[in-house]
Amino acid sequence: MLRCEVTRQLLFIFALGFVTMKKQKKTKNFKHKLLNKYRLVVLNEDTFEERFTFKLNRLNVFVFSIISALILITATTILIAFTPLREYIPGYSSVSLKKKATQLAYKTDSLQQVININEKYLSSIKKVLTGDVKNVDFNKDSIIKAAEYDVSSLNIVPSKEDSLLREKVSLEDKYNPLITNSEINFVLFPPVKGVISEGFNTKDKHYAVDIVTVKDAPVKSTADGTVIFSEWTADTGYVIIVEHTNNLISVYKHNSFLIKKQGELVKAGEVIAKTGNTGEFTTGPHLHFELWSDGYPINPTDFIDFE
Repeated sequence: MLRCEVTRQLLFIFALGFVTMKKQKKTKNFKHKLLNKYRLVVLNEDTFEERFTFKLNRLNVFVFSIISALILITATTILIAFTPLREYIPGYSSVSLKKKATQLAYKTDSLQQVININEKYLSSIKKVLTGDVKNVDFNKDSIIKAAEYDVSSLNIVPSKEDSLLREKVSLEDKYNPLITNSEINFVLFPPVKGVISEGFNTKDKHYAVDIVTVKDAPVKSTADGTVIFSEWTADTGYVIIVEHTNNLISVYKHNSFLIKKQGELVKAGEVIAKTGNTGEFTTGPHLHFELWSDGYPINPTDFIDFE
């Protein structure tokens, strides 16, 4: 029994020593592989001449790889964080781009407001052209006040000074300037020659004179100005509107043909259209002529002789 026990202990010690030797051998082999030196040689393919020689081991290659990776990551992070290259990365928000986007949003909002105002202004102009002045709800030239002005409620009995002024004006030539200032040369010319079939009447809201003439007679501009409207309307046919100096606007309706387009400059007496019988509100070839000063309608016969 004692011999068996001794034999068992000897076997255990032998096995333990064998395992320990095997582990030391593996550790030695790993260390040897890790520190074993190698030579990297770069040769000339034709002459086999050595160009470069590097002494390496696996540990050096591993350390160099880790250092290179860290340097590459650091350099990439710096380029992205502190250079404009970050703006090319999808999803990255740029401060300058946000600022430009905000400015464009403000400009777009301002332009939208201007467009809305211009649309209301054009809508009011169309209502004036169709004679629906009562329902005008917006106009830059104070047409609202003209539409809501009740002339019948005013005391229009002329005073003594007014009577003297009327008598003086009636003796003067009707081609006198609209503004009696010697420094201003502003004369109104008749757009057509003919007979007035319907005159200026504020009670009936007929803010114009209708001049009967032959069809396709030349319609001339009453003064120098700029064409601000030249289009077709269902009620008054071909219509052209000219804006002059001193806040004066002349309107020509029921034309058969428009010669001038919107935005063109015209001279006094220059042909801008031809008379006709277009539109629903017409009874024959004639010219519907209006004059507006500072947004208020005025009687054209006070300044122009159509006969």
